[in-house]
Amino acid sequence: MKENSSPNKVNSLKHVLFGSLIGTTIEFFDFYIFANAAVLVFPQLFFPGSDSTISTIESLATFSIAFFARPIGSAVFGHYGDKIGRKATLVAALLTMGVSTVAIGFLPTYASIGIVAPILLMVCRFGQGLGLGGEWGGAVLLAIENAPPGKRAWYGMFPQLGAPIGLLLSGGTFLLLSDNMTNEQFFDYGWRIPFIASAVLVMVGFYIRLKITETPAFLSSLETNQKVQIPLLTLLKSYRRELVFGTLAAVTTFLTFYLLTVFSLSWAGTDLGYARRDLLIMQLFSVFFFGISIPISALLADRFGRRLVLIVFSVAIALFGFTFSLLLGSGNATLITLFLCLGMTLMGLTYGPLGTFLSELFPTEVRYSGASLTFNFAGIIGAAFAPLIAIWLAKNHGLAYVGFYLSAAALISFAALLMIRKKEEEF
Repeated sequence: MKENSSPNKVNSLKHVLFGSLIGTTIEFFDFYIFANAAVLVFPQLFFPGSDSTISTIESLATFSIAFFARPIGSAVFGHYGDKIGRKATLVAALLTMGVSTVAIGFLPTYASIGIVAPILLMVCRFGQGLGLGGEWGGAVLLAIENAPPGKRAWYGMFPQLGAPIGLLLSGGTFLLLSDNMTNEQFFDYGWRIPFIASAVLVMVGFYIRLKITETPAFLSSLETNQKVQIPLLTLLKSYRRELVFGTLAAVTTFLTFYLLTVFSLSWAGTDLGYARRDLLIMQLFSVFFFGISIPISALLADRFGRRLVLIVFSVAIALFGFTFSLLLGSGNATLITLFLCLGMTLMGLTYGPLGTFLSELFPTEVRYSGASLTFNFAGIIGAAFAPLIAIWLAKNHGLAYVGFYLSAAALISFAALLMIRKKEEEF
């Protein structure tokens, strides 16, 4: 009994919340520096060609690889997270992501080794996706399985804050490099610095994660012998409805984010002629609204329920889709910034309670696998090809149709939230 009671003493509020936040911050920093580089750097260095649009599309296709790796990471890390515990699995996921990211910083470019360069880039991107697929679910469970009654969404939003913090760090790093280097220096070696420097963040996260013990919910499941042999098979057999509707409910959150970051950054740079520095400043400013709206949504979710909050803001995102042509298509810096701020606010209002909502769909013995898979399947549907689809729609039909694309996805999420069962699993 002594061993089972110790986690509550060891896992103080500081350890739990900082431990869940630091990991996702590192993971999303690593993930987003690739996203920035996929728009700003990789088209020229890894996919050179006479047509800049084709080079950008090829680069964004590499960006999408991680979304297909993420469910694999969810299945693999989720299996061990449900079988042997959250702590060891979280450490392994963090290291997988970190090694893959640092390796990108040392890759030779197309000019040095030809076609092998983009192939190696794709391998590293796959590793990033594998690690993040296992990281997110464990970080959310670390928070909410230690949460007191009535504060589960509030605790669950701390790992979600890793997304805006990671984005601020990655965008800020690229902005700092742009301000202190010539264009030649940036493309020669400057772009490598964020990837290599992420090693420091990984070591910090590794140290923090080693200090955390297992969650009370997982230890309780061990006491009552609730573990299952193969969590993935149990999910497919007994929780198909939760997997399907949970995935569809999360799709809009992913699509909103990647239309506002990767697509908007690419469109404003290539078609509206904005400089890299100006785009990064607008994006970083909007991220503050993303970060502020996450705790607001968590408070609302604890008071009114996760499902209701997600339903209301899915409708709001459907309406927001009609502003693409008016605001983003205006070419006016003020209106584009307003567009990004509105979108990021809505993104945060759905993203804040999402981790808690998805986790509550599954019992402890399959929760790591279930929450991770729904989140990352949604990533494939909502984000893997979102920038490519958006570019095609904008080029062939106009920006308004990119907005219609987002509105349609929001209505699908709205319908899924209405269809999903209301029962929450016990913790």
